[in-house]
Amino acid sequence: MASSTRHATGRDLVSTTGAKRSLAWLLVAWCLTRLVLLLFVLKVYVFPGPDVTSDVSVIYQGWYDVLRSGTFPQDDVTWQYPPAAALAILSPGLLSFLPYATAFFVLVCVTDLAVLALLAYAGSRPGRSLRGAWVWVAGVPLLGPTVYARYDVMVTAVAVAALLAGARHPKVMGVLAAFGALLKVWPAMLLLAVRRPASWVSAAVTGVAVTGVFALAAPGAFTFLTSQRDRGTEVESLGALVFHVARHFGWRGEVRLNYGSIEFLGPYVSEVSTGALFLTGAAFGWLVLWRLLARTFEEHTVADAAFVAVLMFTTTSRVISPQYMVWLVGLAAVCLYFPGSRMRLPVGLVLVACFVTVLEFPLYFANVVASDGLGLTLLFLRNGLLVAATLLAARALWRATVPRTAPARVPAQPTTRTDETPVST
Repeated sequence: MASSTRHATGRDLVSTTGAKRSLAWLLVAWCLTRLVLLLFVLKVYVFPGPDVTSDVSVIYQGWYDVLRSGTFPQDDVTWQYPPAAALAILSPGLLSFLPYATAFFVLVCVTDLAVLALLAYAGSRPGRSLRGAWVWVAGVPLLGPTVYARYDVMVTAVAVAALLAGARHPKVMGVLAAFGALLKVWPAMLLLAVRRPASWVSAAVTGVAVTGVFALAAPGAFTFLTSQRDRGTEVESLGALVFHVARHFGWRGEVRLNYGSIEFLGPYVSEVSTGALFLTGAAFGWLVLWRLLARTFEEHTVADAAFVAVLMFTTTSRVISPQYMVWLVGLAAVCLYFPGSRMRLPVGLVLVACFVTVLEFPLYFANVVASDGLGLTLLFLRNGLLVAATLLAARALWRATVPRTAPARVPAQPTTRTDETPVST
């Protein structure tokens, strides 16, 4: 008895020591990679390609000045975000002793650390995994300095917190999912596989309450609903590949800044954009069908379904901006926090796509805009990885949750004896 107790104590000690060592390595890796990101966005070192920080120092700061006056940027077509996005834009005011851009980068870095803390704390529990924390630590820097020069890390942090809270605190998940949706719409998809009414009710109440506050607080809270009607096809999107290739065969269109991004404009662009919307609608239809037919729900199904949904809408979008990839990294991290998740291969493909993304923007973005051989190769590779990840993830989700139809059973036929000999009378 005493011997078995000593063995158990020894195993626990080894396990605790191993967990502490893993957490220490996580923190070291995070500090080193994030230091590099900060050095780039603070321009201690210059990252090759376009200046990705100008969105913060010019566009975000311009919105900050307008929002402080008590109204939304109604006359700015680049304001395409739900009303709670104003909180992210105004947040650098909390560090008023720093220049706006510097304060923004610091807050994004702190938010990044908070996501790591959530994933590490949750992953240290029995029956959980630190793989998710490693996905976050590795995936974010693969996107380069762009990831710190947009507010998407803040949105992703809310989404990660919502998914991690879902199992034990469904009401909290609903509140966070609704708030995330009012920051940038896509976190609404976190509720796709949720079956507890408490999450849906709390999400609805939060959405109505927060929306009402913004509507009363400042005019122009809902201009974002119509701000993207006339958008073209962004040069990094899946549909843009049509025009990248067509330019080599005499297509007469142009590439220019439109609605805050570099887009294709010209003949057949509206048709391709409509096709992208059709694919998005088809993806939505598949998700609805899956939800109606799914019967096997495990602890990781909510996270897996959210990952699949956001993959589908990102891949089919008219715009695949580099910062969209951080959404996928955050959801992928939560998926792998569950050891039973079936998303390991799609997560690996997304991480490779993140690395290709930093090559196509900002490193070789001039080649992408020129539609030359290098630009085309990078875009086909990145978008191909996203398509493959989407199809594999959707297949894995379907096979894990939708029961297979049992083959129809043929009723047994009565047997007749053929070896009987007639009896003579």
